[in-house]
Amino acid sequence: MNWALLYYRALRELGLRPDDFWSLTPAQLQLLLGPPPRGQARCSAADLAALMQAFPDTLNDGGMNAL
Repeated sequence: MNWALLYYRALRELGLRPDDFWSLTPAQLQLLLGPPPRGQARCSAADLAALMQAFPDTLNDGGMNAL
């Protein structure tokens, strides 16, 4: 998954602020950006697991993802 391109598109095309981008789930971002172009790889299970490990939800982060 090309996060740099997704980040660029979210900020430039959708006008999102960085903190808004990072608070979105991949599904929410997909809904906002529309379907990926044909042939573009989707987020694999391994990619998702790596993201979940790198950015775990916490009980005290104060964000929308707080449990």
